[in-house]
Amino acid sequence: MSDSMGRFCWHELMTSDLAGAKKFYSSLFGWNVVDSGLSDMIYAICNVEGDGVAGMMPLPAPLVAQKVPPHWMGYIYADDVDAAAKAVEKDGGTMHRAPTDIPNVGRFAVMADPQGAAFILFSALGNNAQPKAGTPGTFGWNELHAVDAGKAMDFYGRHFGWQKDEAIPMGPMGDYQLFSVGGSQIGGIMNKAPEIPRPSWLFYVNVANMEAALERLKAAGGQLLHGPNPVPGGQIIAQCKDPQGAFFAMVSPA
Repeated sequence: MSDSMGRFCWHELMTSDLAGAKKFYSSLFGWNVVDSGLSDMIYAICNVEGDGVAGMMPLPAPLVAQKVPPHWMGYIYADDVDAAAKAVEKDGGTMHRAPTDIPNVGRFAVMADPQGAAFILFSALGNNAQPKAGTPGTFGWNELHAVDAGKAMDFYGRHFGWQKDEAIPMGPMGDYQLFSVGGSQIGGIMNKAPEIPRPSWLFYVNVANMEAALERLKAAGGQLLHGPNPVPGGQIIAQCKDPQGAFFAMVSPA
């Protein structure tokens, strides 16, 4: 088993306005967004310090037809995408796209857990260099809003080796269950609020200063939905929406 197994290794935006999304996120996070050079699709790479941290692409036509809104997706590393996809499907998950090769990049499959939250399985052909963890502009936290947080934790633990870490009580909403891989905390799972229509992932981008980031958010046409709020561990979070309607969040030192 590789050291990458079970970790989020990439994040991807599917958007209704690629040019607008490039402009928005570049101004907000300082990303250098460049064309991927792929011949068979439009795909942009978001770079921090010369290394890719995320991708952007237009919403595929089938999703547009289904009225799926712009959204962020998370890639979970699997040593064997085909075997992992079969195991997820056998355990009540859904395969939305069968394992497929990306020439000279790797192999992926689009899945959903048994409660309906979508994610992507991925294995790379080579090393995917990324900036140091915590660097502004990189993704720093992965949060699942589930129907049943306990069952979701068990599911991901079975398939990706996620381990329960600290559980933070949140009153009537239950616990906020932190999870780790290889001893490193990488995210949390919670029961979704009633106003969230379906189980989904929310991804947090590191920023150096929350106040300054919120000013950039406002200037670029984004929307603050919740926060900024302090959280355990000496950090501040804010949950947001981009001009096209995709949800994301930010995290900074207090």
